[in-house]
Amino acid sequence: MTPTPTTVRRSPRQLFALVVGAVFLLVGVLGFIPGVTSNYDQIMGAGHESGALLLGVFQVSILHNIVHLAFGVAGLLMARKPGGAKTFLVAGGVIYLVLWVYGLLIDHGSTANFVPLNGADNWLHLGLGLGMIALGLIPVSGGKAPIADSR
Repeated sequence: MTPTPTTVRRSPRQLFALVVGAVFLLVGVLGFIPGVTSNYDQIMGAGHESGALLLGVFQVSILHNIVHLAFGVAGLLMARKPGGAKTFLVAGGVIYLVLWVYGLLIDHGSTANFVPLNGADNWLHLGLGLGMIALGLIPVSGGKAPIADSR
């Protein structure tokens, strides 16, 4: 018996959360790839001493990369339900806005910069926070986008 394809329907907000989660996963993986991450030999577990730079711009550490991977997994899992997708986008956006403020207030050369963060990270976090909240709150049509799923 040949399985018949079924259609899984996802709301636009679920698709937003799915894409954002996938991007976070990708960024987390890229943070561990020498070449994509410059000064990879200087990567640290955590702390401001890490000299590794994702795309030569964003300071990363093993902890920072793991946080991106965790956010990615959370996004993929929470995108399964419309309410979960909205929660991921809005709560994740708020977390990134808090991280932006934190990054602005701390001394980047101090032990308080344990993630680590640099100026480029700070402004990226502002954009991520605002973008994720917008995707979580903007009105979207009630229709659901079909996605073919062979089971």
